[in-house]
Amino acid sequence: MVSYPPGFLEDLKSRISVSDIVSRKVKLTRRGREYVGLSPFSSEKTPSFTVNDAKGFFHCFSSGEHGDIFSFLIKTEGHSFPEAVETVAEIAGVDVPKASPEQVKQAKHSKSLLEAVALAAHFFENQLGMPAGKKALDYLLDRGLKHETIKRFRLGYAPADRMSVLTYLRREGISDELAVEAGLARRGDDGSIYGYFKDRVIFTIADVQGRAIGFGARALGEEQPKYLNSPDNPLFHKGETLYGLDLAREHAHKSGEMIVVEGYMDVIALSEAGFANVVAPLGTAVTEGQIKRLWRIVAAPTLCLDGDVAGQKAARRAALRAVPILEPGRTLKFVLLDKGRDPDDLVRQEGVSALRDALGGSISLIDTVFEDACADIDVTIPENRAAVDKNLHELARSIQDETVRLYVRDAFRDRLSKAFRPQRPAGFKKEWNNSQKSKSLSSILPRPKLPIAAVGHGLREARLLYGCLLRPDVAEGFAERLALLDFQDPEMKRIRAHLVAAFSSELAIDEASLRGSLQAQGLSHALRQMELAVRRRPTALVGDAVDAAQWLELSISAIEQSDADRSLRERAQIIGSEDDVAADAISSETAARYHSIDGQ
Repeated sequence: MVSYPPGFLEDLKSRISVSDIVSRKVKLTRRGREYVGLSPFSSEKTPSFTVNDAKGFFHCFSSGEHGDIFSFLIKTEGHSFPEAVETVAEIAGVDVPKASPEQVKQAKHSKSLLEAVALAAHFFENQLGMPAGKKALDYLLDRGLKHETIKRFRLGYAPADRMSVLTYLRREGISDELAVEAGLARRGDDGSIYGYFKDRVIFTIADVQGRAIGFGARALGEEQPKYLNSPDNPLFHKGETLYGLDLAREHAHKSGEMIVVEGYMDVIALSEAGFANVVAPLGTAVTEGQIKRLWRIVAAPTLCLDGDVAGQKAARRAALRAVPILEPGRTLKFVLLDKGRDPDDLVRQEGVSALRDALGGSISLIDTVFEDACADIDVTIPENRAAVDKNLHELARSIQDETVRLYVRDAFRDRLSKAFRPQRPAGFKKEWNNSQKSKSLSSILPRPKLPIAAVGHGLREARLLYGCLLRPDVAEGFAERLALLDFQDPEMKRIRAHLVAAFSSELAIDEASLRGSLQAQGLSHALRQMELAVRRRPTALVGDAVDAAQWLELSISAIEQSDADRSLRERAQIIGSEDDVAADAISSETAARYHSIDGQ
C-alpha cells in the first residue's frame, strides 16, 4: 500500500480545485457558489451534476455519485488511488513524496529513465517522416492507417544505423548507461554500445498516464524475430503492461467493456474502425498481472483472438491463468474468430458489424475451460470422463476465493452432468443417472397413494430435505420424484433445487460438500431453519441403506399425496358415497403410517 507524508494529500487538494479536475471532462457553468454541468455518470439533458470548490467535493443528483478530486478520477477514468494522486500532482506541478530517502532516490531515477524513453519516442516519431523512414511509413499507409492515427499512437521508425538513436540521446544529455538501463541500447560482448532497435517500425508503449515506457518493433525485412519488444527494466515489465491501455482505459471504464486482441496492428485498426476500448498483450499470452489490471477497469473483458491454432492456445492459456485468481464479479469472455482471421482482417473484409456480431457471441470463461478439457477426448470411455472430472475438480480447487471456488465447482458439475448423460431414444421418458444401487432400493419399495398426513406441509418438506442432506448416497435414487414435488415453502424450494442438481451431477457428493455449496448460495439461514424444524435426527437415517431408503420413500409419498388427497375427496363427493368410504378407509390406514414417519 502506498503511504504519503502527513498532510500531503490535503495540501495537494488545496493546490488544485475540484472544478479544475472536473472541467477536463465536464463543461461547467457557474451558478452562485457552485458549478453545474451534465452528469458524466448518466445520460441527462438537464444538469444535475454540481461542484463545490469551497467544500472540495462534487455531487451528482442523478446517479448519487459523490467525492473529491481523487475519487472523480477513479470513477471516471478507472484510476487506482495512487494513479489518481500522481495525476493530480502532475497537474499541480508537484512531485509525489515518497516515504523514505531511498524511495525519493528511486523516484528521481525513474524520472530520468522516463525522460530518456520520451526522447527516444520523439526521435523515432521524427524518423518516420524522414527519407530513411519512407519504407516504414509506406508499410503503415498500406495497412490502411491514416496520418492522424499514426500520430495518435505515436508510431515511428528505428533507422538501420543503430548509432543514430544513441547520438541523439547523447546530444540530449542521456548517458549510455542510462540508455542501456532504459532498454534503448545494448552492450556488446566487446563492450561497445549500440541502439537496441534496427530498421523496424516502432510502436510506442505507454503507461496508464500516457508516458512512454518502452517500445514494440516490427521488422521490415527478413530479420528475426519479426516482432521485438523492449527488454524488461525498472520502467517496463512486459507481463504487466498492455498496449493501448492509456488510450482505451477511459472508454472502457465508461462502457464497461474492454476488448483484448493479439497484436499492435489489431489495436490500431480497431481504433480506426470506432472501437476505442481495445488493448493487446505484448506478443505473449495474457498473463495474470495483465488480467488483474484489466479487472481494475472492467468486470468481464473480452479476449477476441485469431481463430487459428495459436489463437486457440492463447485462449486456453489465458483461461487457465484466470481461473485460480477469479474474484466475485470478475471473469473473462472469449471470442475465437473463424477461418484463421484476426480482428483487423474481419473488419476490413466484412465491416464493423461483423466484429460486433462476433463479440455478441462471446463464450464464458467456464465454458471455454470446459470445452478445452473435453477437446480431442472420447468421452464415451469412462476412464476419459473420469480424467476430465478430476482435472476440472483440481482446477476448481486452485481458486483462491472460497465463494467463487464453490460456484465454479458447481458449474463444472452441471456441465459434466449434461455432457456425459447418456442420450435416451426418442419417445422414452427421461430418467435420472443414478447409481444402480439406489435405483434398486427405490424400485423394490411400495409407493402408496396416500391422503394428506397429520403433520404440516412445511415440516414434511424440511424433514425430507434434511434426510436427503444426511443420506445423499441414498437420496440420489429419488432425485426425479424429489424434483416433481410441489413444495410450498420458498426457502425449502431453493434447497430442493440445489440438491436435485447435485444428485443429477454424477459427481461424488457427501453431506459436507452439500452444506458448503448451500451456504455459498446464500442458504445458510434456510439450512438453520430446516434443522430447527426437524429437532432431532431420524433413527432410520443412521441405519443401513434399506432403512434410509424406506424412510425417504414414505416421506416423499406423504408430500406427493397431500394434493392427491384433496382431489380424491372432491371426486368422491361427485361420484358417490362408495368412494367416500374408500377414501376414509385409506385415510385412516395411512394416517398412522405418517405418524410413524414423523416420530422416527
